[in-house]
Amino acid sequence: MLTIHPNAKPWHSITLTTLHTPSSFPFKTKILPTKITNTINENNQTEKSSAGNIKRLVLPQEGRTKLDTFSDREFYAYPRFVTHVDDGFISTLTNLYRERLRPGSEILDLMSSWVSHLPKEVKFKRVVGHGLNAQELAKNPRLDYFFVKDLNQEQKFELESCSFDAVLCTVSVQYLQQPEKVFAEVFRILRPGGVFIVSFSNRMFYEKAIRVWRDGTAYSRVQLVVQYFQCVEGFTQPEIVRKLAATSGAQENKSAFSWIMGLLGIFSGSDPFYAVIAYKNFKPVYE
Repeated sequence: MLTIHPNAKPWHSITLTTLHTPSSFPFKTKILPTKITNTINENNQTEKSSAGNIKRLVLPQEGRTKLDTFSDREFYAYPRFVTHVDDGFISTLTNLYRERLRPGSEILDLMSSWVSHLPKEVKFKRVVGHGLNAQELAKNPRLDYFFVKDLNQEQKFELESCSFDAVLCTVSVQYLQQPEKVFAEVFRILRPGGVFIVSFSNRMFYEKAIRVWRDGTAYSRVQLVVQYFQCVEGFTQPEIVRKLAATSGAQENKSAFSWIMGLLGIFSGSDPFYAVIAYKNFKPVYE
């Protein structure tokens, strides 16, 4: 791993012990300890449970393959300052975050980019971003820090256990070749009661999506993410949120065939919304 230097190109490898502040990138960096400070005393953990263990592998080896076998870091070397889903999807996602994320939370935005979907009016204690292009992450207005890491090469986060209240993954889960390990790591860094929200639509970089995702339907992809959660000991039963695109009012077809096609993500005029949500150990109840 390489530390970043003043004359380094923004997409060069970045040491994982260095988290960058977007406002100072790339010429200054803010150095933090190897692990992000944890507000929970780990000395209180007297027994090691099976929580967080991978119970089974979800994907066969051939299901993990990609059409483009070159490094993901190469593919994302240059920034793409575009949105990957439409305004309807983004609005639905922001409303979901408004409902599920508490003010003052500490959040990890996994596989993030230059756009934030967090509600603007909600204040969070800390938002840490992760992705593959430092230039994109530096432009994200909600990130306090960010780091660059290829999760298909190394799944271990250099983040302290039980250090986040929420982890988010937006329209990117289809690119994970080792999702079981990544979900297990997310479980580790979440605090008890912390939430993991995975959202996606029917869009993708086809050559970079794993085979099982490319060959699947909207229904099978939702079930696949459900299985990612279920393969890790300790996540609550996953919740599924769907919002399918409505057809134009006068032309709306109420037939069973139309309903099935909509469920499969076919013949929809805008981006369908899917989210799978689970909590670490338990779903908290707030008054």
